[in-house]
Amino acid sequence: MNKEKRRVVIAGNWKMNKNARETRTVLEQMKNISVPEKVDVVFCVPAINIPVAAKEAAGSKISIGAQNCHWEKSGAFTGEISADMLKYYGVGYSIVGHSERRQYFGESDETVNKRAAACLENGICPIICVGENLRQRENGTTKDVIRQQVRGAVKGFTQRQMAGCIIAYEPVWAIGTGKTATARQAQEVCAYIRQLISEIFGRQAAEGLTIQYGGSMNAENAKQLLSMEDIDGGLIGGASLKAEDFEKIVASAQ
Repeated sequence: MNKEKRRVVIAGNWKMNKNARETRTVLEQMKNISVPEKVDVVFCVPAINIPVAAKEAAGSKISIGAQNCHWEKSGAFTGEISADMLKYYGVGYSIVGHSERRQYFGESDETVNKRAAACLENGICPIICVGENLRQRENGTTKDVIRQQVRGAVKGFTQRQMAGCIIAYEPVWAIGTGKTATARQAQEVCAYIRQLISEIFGRQAAEGLTIQYGGSMNAENAKQLLSMEDIDGGLIGGASLKAEDFEKIVASAQ
């Protein structure tokens, strides 16, 4: 499959960090970074900061994303935010199914599927997260976990809907731990994800799918990871809050 056919998407996941003033300051620095052709840069900021982030990023090469999205348009879902609300502010991407959402807030493959579908219905690209924990890795069940999560997340999708998605492989054991999968380990799982999409939707859909790596990618390891055949971008945590580090990651996508 031809890697050159796919766009590279470098997305920062700010998690629960930065208030509105700090968001404005960081984006003032970030929007001046050099972005190579065929590379998209996204910052998924806390929901409360989306309005100020969207205003600050306007006219730049930076897109603003969300960290979660509910499947209903409105209703009695205290604390949730709908795709329709995100769309109002021009949000183009939303993370769904992040491991922290699965671990702390009871996300399941079923709810990930519903959230992703809601994003697609509103023209928002879902960044669908999948990944195994340390026990599953050591037990040799990584592919079983990935197969279940991928199939569950895209259940009922059409080829056209699949074309509007990104899948992010984030080994849970390498998130916020300082540990990173080797380039070979990351490539092996990303290639398997592409194989699964090919089995479900066909080779063309798989060839066009952007697959990110999301386990402690940083300025030092980004170039090697992004050089892998089936890794088309990164879902970046802590390094996305530091302009100098993030710019190096983006440059590595050249």
